[in-house]
Amino acid sequence: MLLVSVAFSGCYHATIEMDRTPSNVVIDQPWALGFVYGLVPPPTVDASEKCTDGVAKVETKLSFLNQVVSALTFGIVTPMHITVTCAAPDNTASTDIPEEQMLTVPEGSTTEEIQEIYRYASDLAVQNEAPVYVRH
Repeated sequence: MLLVSVAFSGCYHATIEMDRTPSNVVIDQPWALGFVYGLVPPPTVDASEKCTDGVAKVETKLSFLNQVVSALTFGIVTPMHITVTCAAPDNTASTDIPEEQMLTVPEGSTTEEIQEIYRYASDLAVQNEAPVYVRH
């Protein structure tokens, strides 16, 4: 029993932090299901709707209960706890960028129009050897 307690006491934990100020908006998935000891990872967390200003931090961990489920299913089901913290709006960013480096996608643009704007932005970035920003 002591060996089992020690084996389950440690929890896998990884954190990725971006150079962004975190907001109060958090996406929390305590039971994101992976399979076969994590060889089949959990589905990707789509943060685009909630995190309109980007992501500040992504945290993944195997909690004690996640590990219990994994052990009971002999690793066939491998749940993971995923937490995404959205970034706070950066109001100064767009004012520091020269107008020629900023493109805007008009509201109601079709997929083809958006793709064309991004193609143009990448061509412009290569031509000027400078970043080009696209805002929606």
